[in-house]
Amino acid sequence: MRNKIFNINLFVRPSIKALKPYSSARDEFKSAKTDLVFLDANENPFENGVNRYPDSQQVNLKKGLSNLKGINTKNILLGNGSDEILDLILRAFCEPNQDNVIILPPTYGMYEVLARINNIEIIKIKLTNSFQPNSNLILNSINENSKVLFLCSPNNPTANSFDKSKIETLIRGFAGVVIIDEAYIDFSDKESWLTRLKEFPNLIITQTLSKAYGMAGIRLGICYASTEIISVLDKIKPPYNVNTLTQQRAIEQLLSPSSVHTQIDTILEERDKLFKGIKSIEFINKVYPTDSNFILLKVDDANKRYHQLIKKGIVVRNITNQPLCNNCIRITVGTKEENKKLLKALKKIQ
Repeated sequence: MRNKIFNINLFVRPSIKALKPYSSARDEFKSAKTDLVFLDANENPFENGVNRYPDSQQVNLKKGLSNLKGINTKNILLGNGSDEILDLILRAFCEPNQDNVIILPPTYGMYEVLARINNIEIIKIKLTNSFQPNSNLILNSINENSKVLFLCSPNNPTANSFDKSKIETLIRGFAGVVIIDEAYIDFSDKESWLTRLKEFPNLIITQTLSKAYGMAGIRLGICYASTEIISVLDKIKPPYNVNTLTQQRAIEQLLSPSSVHTQIDTILEERDKLFKGIKSIEFINKVYPTDSNFILLKVDDANKRYHQLIKKGIVVRNITNQPLCNNCIRITVGTKEENKKLLKALKKIQ
């Protein structure tokens, strides 16, 4: 199946095309000498490490990511968490009260929230019973106002990865922007779609340092896309959207890949132990295969079991109200001690 022609000029909102981006004080002196006296940005002149505005283009951090992922810095955009990046994409490509986006429930809830905030119509097409995209139904449900398709793989909350052939069919068949949210890709044995980014001009891949890198508190989202898409998003992002402390901590973590890999390996080992241990619990009807750092369970009564675990000091995610997830609970893999406490609690409640 050949890829439908993607002309970015046909998808960028006219108001965004006409927008003259804000030029920050630091953008004008990207290659300036360090001995310059900066009196242009109304900053406090007394040095304390954060008295100056951060690098608005996060140059050093992007270089670190470029070296790690093998992606040119021109194909990278950073945001205040992945949510900011997703919001920028909707603002760039979707006209409020006119365009629509496609989401595949059950999936990450912020896709719908961000679309509603931006007053964009939502087309919901449920995953199959095996938690896979129904590619034919999706492509038959789109129209000329369908601008963005969200794919979360590995998917939250179902924990599985989408079939490679189904994703490729959707990328090639959908004329708009396809977002693959790879927040959990580091826990998967599947190959990231970053390796095929150059093949698809309509593909956007988002990743994060919140999960495998253990840095949810710094709020750093990463967007990989064509230079044309990145230039559009860069045009509308806030000038200092990634603060100095976030950039510093992220760079430090990227310089310590061995510690990150050790933590990932430990989480995967604990995931396997937890997976096996949970299977023996009588009221758990099904343990779904997982390609992430969490496990989806089907129990006899999700509301009951959720509150029983709360009373024992364990907080899990009750997702029984989500499509295809009746009486399901999502459990994140914790430390060895936390997982033991969970299994002990599961065995005691009746």
